[in-house]
Amino acid sequence: MLNRGLDKQELLRVVDSVANEKSIDKELIINSMETAIQRAAYSKFGSENEIEAQIDRKSGSIKIQKVLTIVEKVEDPAKEITLKGANLIDKKNENLKVGDKIYEELPQVDFGRIAAQSAKQVISQRVREAEKSRQYEDFKDKKGQILSGVIKRQEYSNVIVDLGRAEGIIRKEELIQREILKNGDRVKAYCFDVKEDAKAHQIFLSRAHPQFLAKLFFQEVPEIYEGIIEIKSVSRDPGSRAKILVSSKDSSLDPVGACVGMRGSRVQTVVNELQGEKIDIIKWTEDLPTLVAESLSPAEIQKVLIDEQNKRMEVILTEENLSKAIGRRGQNVRLASKLIGYEIDILTDKEDSERRQIEFKEKTENFVKNLEVDETLGQLLVSENFQSVEEIAQCKPDDIHKIEGIDETTAKELISRAAESIEKEKIEVSKKLKDLGVEDALLNLDGMTQGMLVVLGEKNIKKLIDFAELSSDELIGGFDEIKGKRIRINGYLEDFALSKEEADNLIMGARKIVFKD
Repeated sequence: MLNRGLDKQELLRVVDSVANEKSIDKELIINSMETAIQRAAYSKFGSENEIEAQIDRKSGSIKIQKVLTIVEKVEDPAKEITLKGANLIDKKNENLKVGDKIYEELPQVDFGRIAAQSAKQVISQRVREAEKSRQYEDFKDKKGQILSGVIKRQEYSNVIVDLGRAEGIIRKEELIQREILKNGDRVKAYCFDVKEDAKAHQIFLSRAHPQFLAKLFFQEVPEIYEGIIEIKSVSRDPGSRAKILVSSKDSSLDPVGACVGMRGSRVQTVVNELQGEKIDIIKWTEDLPTLVAESLSPAEIQKVLIDEQNKRMEVILTEENLSKAIGRRGQNVRLASKLIGYEIDILTDKEDSERRQIEFKEKTENFVKNLEVDETLGQLLVSENFQSVEEIAQCKPDDIHKIEGIDETTAKELISRAAESIEKEKIEVSKKLKDLGVEDALLNLDGMTQGMLVVLGEKNIKKLIDFAELSSDELIGGFDEIKGKRIRINGYLEDFALSKEEADNLIMGARKIVFKD
């Protein structure tokens, strides 16, 4: 290409061929060639010179020029020239002046093997960069779609897919478990990300992504495509089981039946694509107890207790339904939890009864101790849904007097005793906090109660900086998955019924003070 004997038209034909093959702009290829020729010229004529290379877009002829700046006194002969010298080079231009640039044509020479190889590398690099950029522009709008291609090769358990004008990658963790894919197989995958990165794969595909299942239903169910049926949520254990939540904008149309299809034809097509993955199709409803009951099918639910603030719920059922609700390795409850967006605790009716008995006993003992009443009266207060001494102290006499068997005098006395008990507890807690060595900065933290401070102090969290380094899960508790099992992690302040938002606010308040600088 760079040699003197090259056919000029052949160069343009090479440009056209590469541009068509790679689907990139011809001008970019020509610019790359000019850069390559320029680099090779520097190695031939010296890097101290300023050299430009031009390729005629019509004829294909190559022009190599030395660029010189006109100055009054030459200090750098390689880049500067006097006005007199410039007039000798460019005799036709009579308007030359100091500050102008002139171009001295350099001879066409054979650049040699090393220079030609260097030029080839430059052009190849530019073409690759242009190809990557073109791929990004072609596929950036295809994020969130299902793409189809042929498996080209496998690298370190990752699968490289030929998409026609580009390559996509399915990482190991984005493959369906135990799925066997071979080179040459045609495969569908969900495009979840497209990145403009010349050093790595740009198009990231997945067969394990929940939206892959959703998009497959989008293709198979016309009602979803037309917007009559909406997919509310999807949860998957790829290759094993999935749950999909659907609703219909047309009350006369059953969304579950539409997704299943006649004799299961529609859902079976999706199942086959997912290598036999079992799919539970659930009809969406605003009634959360009904929704969680359907999500935990085939288990039969007795009762559901919902904590909307913390996005948690307790599901009560019989011992016989426990294993059905949990599923193999906790799969059923885990998928149901992801589907509806709530943490789900499963309890048997026996466990629920025992817990309620314990709670009833503890509340009764609390009233007996702090209000100095007998057990019968303590039980009566608990039965009337009074939760704490603090609640009694904030009541009006009429609120307690309305309870059968409690007169007005007794009601007033109970409120008085509750107030005295709280004041006494405050004095005792203050002394305990002092003995524990809890620092004043933590004591004065907005939203922190004395009870919380005692618990934290006993857990050796005595300084504001120690508290600031905690996470909300460490305060209110949460769940972790160990060897396929959901394990409950206790929180320092879980007995205080803090919401996640309240826990976050406490921690952020501490961090603002500690890290204010």
